[in-house]
Amino acid sequence: MGFLQPHVGYRGRNGETGLKQNRRAITVISLVQAEFALAAASALGVCVTVISAPNAAQAAGPGWFDAVIAAAQARFPDVKVTAILDCGDAPGHALAALRHGVKAIRYDGPAAAQIGDIAAQTGAILFRERPASLDLYDREVAGLDLLVACRDWLG
Repeated sequence: MGFLQPHVGYRGRNGETGLKQNRRAITVISLVQAEFALAAASALGVCVTVISAPNAAQAAGPGWFDAVIAAAQARFPDVKVTAILDCGDAPGHALAALRHGVKAIRYDGPAAAQIGDIAAQTGAILFRERPASLDLYDREVAGLDLLVACRDWLG
């Protein structure tokens, strides 16, 4: 559903896709946090990479992630978003995410090459490592302004 645009990254010879260097990821655990990330990107006129919390595929599932990203994108349709669901090292969760239609996953478990091949066959991409990211949960717990944090991070 438009989560991943062709300008997002590049595919290496190993099938893994890397983030462009001008991308800065934001870790989100809720719709509100995703909306802050997209609001900041919209205000700055930049693309944004949103990544779930580590192992979110196990904790919340691909349906939750898909719904959060779709709702945030509905509010900010002008923002180009790369949305990465973190599947940890669980191959079953990675495969479930791909079956659900998630277009970008982070997975570092067994059979990564095979899961990367399956991802490519479904038009999805596999990230083996988490990109450096701004963790909005930490900022929220500290009582910081999330919009300002996102703007500072993306700017």
